[in-house]
Amino acid sequence: MSDEQPLSNNEYREQRIANMRKLEELGFKPFGQAFERTRLSGIRAGFEENKTVRAAGRLMTVRRMGKASFATFSDGTGSFQLFIKKDLLTEQQFEGFKYLDLGDFVGVEGRLFTTKMGEPTIEVHSWTLLGKAILQPPEKFHGLQDVEERYRKRYLDLMMSPESRDRFNKRSAILAEIRNFLHARGFTEVETPMMQPQAGGAAAKPFFTHHNALDTEMVMRIAPELYLKRLIVGGYDKIFELGKDFRNEGIDRTHNPEFTVLEIYEAYGDRTSMKAIIEGLLPHLCEKVLGTMKVEYGEAKEVLDFTAPYREVSYRDAVKEVMGADWFELPLAEARAKAEARGVDVAPAWNHLLVTHEVYGKVVEKTLRQPTFVTRIPRQFVPLAKACEDDPELVDVFEFVVAGKELCPGYTEQNDPMAQRAAFADQAGDDPEKMDEDFITSLEHGMPPTGGLGMGIDRLVMMLTGTEVIRDVILFPQMKQLGK
Repeated sequence: MSDEQPLSNNEYREQRIANMRKLEELGFKPFGQAFERTRLSGIRAGFEENKTVRAAGRLMTVRRMGKASFATFSDGTGSFQLFIKKDLLTEQQFEGFKYLDLGDFVGVEGRLFTTKMGEPTIEVHSWTLLGKAILQPPEKFHGLQDVEERYRKRYLDLMMSPESRDRFNKRSAILAEIRNFLHARGFTEVETPMMQPQAGGAAAKPFFTHHNALDTEMVMRIAPELYLKRLIVGGYDKIFELGKDFRNEGIDRTHNPEFTVLEIYEAYGDRTSMKAIIEGLLPHLCEKVLGTMKVEYGEAKEVLDFTAPYREVSYRDAVKEVMGADWFELPLAEARAKAEARGVDVAPAWNHLLVTHEVYGKVVEKTLRQPTFVTRIPRQFVPLAKACEDDPELVDVFEFVVAGKELCPGYTEQNDPMAQRAAFADQAGDDPEKMDEDFITSLEHGMPPTGGLGMGIDRLVMMLTGTEVIRDVILFPQMKQLGK
């Protein structure tokens, strides 16, 4: 046997088609009908000896031993062992089982029992073919070794990797529990446009599209913020949106051009009410989805502890902790040299403020490993937030940082239309078309004091499932087309 050459993919396919023809000759339809069944997770949870059950799933392993065989199949909720014996089946059914291949879908009816090895098993009394797999699945113990292939053919990754399925099941559970948490606190879920006449709510490069019926250029939204604030003006007091944003920017380990965001706004709130939501929501997710407050993150298995409350530190103090107590008193040339010594690229035209912010993003933020609120950030970097009452050069916001990455900003929102116009004008520079006049008009109708936050769901799932790669938590991440 060791001298035999392995079959090629085409030869496997031909063999499987031949098996399908044999099954058809025996009276089996290769692509069957709906099958009434109990999910395998439910059968396992309600296991009773000698109970009759109906189940369905994809064949994952088969061990044929003459007049008896063992197999396992999976339905996405779990897997279960099957026992097939010649004297329990009709001749047609026993003969047909010989021509089943890994990856085929079957429905079975039979009796539950426990093997001598203690394995819950279905003793099959009848089976039906539900769907023939023409192509060979990946080898079970090695799965998809090509990382890019896992992302391009996610269906094979999910088929062969329980870890991958578990990660995406947790993502679904996280989304459900976010909604449960917010609904229980009186928040209303809303939807705002994904196609907008102009990009707003963040500084980012948008994707453009053309609306044929209106004969106008549109952008895919980079943030829902300005529309959600219009709803606060209109009288909603506690709202949230879970949806997609689109930014025509880079792809790397933590960025995907299409990503999922949670935005929350609460009338009569502020930064501190948003902080309270974070300190309630994350422990809730950990308890309900993970069953623990501590998560092993990344290849280094760094332990992140989501037990609230979380540390709070001002932007200025966070920088001083890393760059030295005298950082803000240093002459620009010394600050520039010190930044470059830490590996930070500094543009010649930057002032001390811009050098500091680059140092914060490239050096300081990476040192914040456990959940941390960084507050009192220079106003130039957050144009949609309200100034701190004791210092108009700072804004009353937080950046919530975990494992060296920003997970969520939270604001005391700007509700002064004149101050908002000035901030927009400063941000727009020489391009007045970037000004969202309709939003400013809405503010002039009056908006109450408001707290708001925006959380990247993909990054949240990364942290709660322990992965450092965003494509591991997006079912179908953006990929470069093959051949281009």
